[in-house]
Amino acid sequence: MGLHDSLLASPGWPQAEPPQAAPGLWHWVHSNHRYNSLLWAEEDLARRTTVADAEIAANKRAIDGYNQARNDATERVDEILLLALGLVDADSARSDAPQSRVPPGARLNSETAGSMVDRLSIMALKAQAMRAQTLRSDTDEAHRAASRVKLERLQQQRGDLGACFDALLADAAAGRAYFKVYRQFKMYNDPRLNPVLVAEARRG
Repeated sequence: MGLHDSLLASPGWPQAEPPQAAPGLWHWVHSNHRYNSLLWAEEDLARRTTVADAEIAANKRAIDGYNQARNDATERVDEILLLALGLVDADSARSDAPQSRVPPGARLNSETAGSMVDRLSIMALKAQAMRAQTLRSDTDEAHRAASRVKLERLQQQRGDLGACFDALLADAAAGRAYFKVYRQFKMYNDPRLNPVLVAEARRG
């Protein structure tokens, strides 16, 4: 969570990037957060009502690209953590069908550690945006007060999620739990799988 906050506080983030860690776990955590931050900004822009439709279409295409990159980074976080924990076959870790190595009696966690990192990134963005609402001078105190209540709840939820993340990793390291690399198979971005893009290609 500290990395998420420090990156959000970096001047020019996410367009201007601070130095990244060498390729590895922290690189992909950093990348996931960057793409979530870019995605957040594009989602705001896509809600504009006073610009040309072409600008909204450009926002939508950017959203699709950032969402794909965010999911790719999430999967890389899972691969690296599972390899470090010895819970996935190394030769299959990056394939479409990673082979789990399950300790006897270990429970399967439905949510992956990577998806929890992704959610923590989004929670950091939500908290930052809600904190900004508590500081607005162009609205009334009722709005700021309501925003403070929501911020407190978001911070509580973020803390709970962080504790669950720590518990999952501890249980996985002790052989009590495991998770898998789940491929998202985003079809809408793939011209071979999106039926509308396939039909366009046939007509063209």
